[in-house]
Amino acid sequence: MTELDWSTPAGLAAIKEHLASRIEGWQPPVAWAVAITPATSDPEWDLPHVNAPGGSHGLAAVVLASVLRHDGSTATVDVSPEQLAAAVEGLEPAQACTAVEHPNLAVWRGLLAEVEGNPARELVAVFVADLDDPVSSDVDGQLRALFTDLHPRT
Repeated sequence: MTELDWSTPAGLAAIKEHLASRIEGWQPPVAWAVAITPATSDPEWDLPHVNAPGGSHGLAAVVLASVLRHDGSTATVDVSPEQLAAAVEGLEPAQACTAVEHPNLAVWRGLLAEVEGNPARELVAVFVADLDDPVSSDVDGQLRALFTDLHPRT
């Protein structure tokens, strides 16, 4: 890919495909999020933005997966502040496309500020490749509970 066009939705889609082709075994997750441990003793993770089934934020997923060296399969992956900062840097050029919103970028910046202010807080990325996959962690279960009505169990 010689010329990356970050300014149009079509350009972002092409960039997503290009980056995805560089991840061995890549499968776009049906849902995913970056979560942070709570600032209180509450056992629930904070999920400031959930990319739910049917969403369209595939470029952010590919950028994050590229940094984490993850293939998009169902998993909960630890994320260091440095890795999240690298994902922010990798996704920032997408702001040139004003035709779409960039909620993951905004949330990731906020999460970086949170961990800077309280280094005891931890970050994870949760990828769900298929809603029928076994739950990979407590935070994965918490994420899926947000949209169980979209995929009722029988």
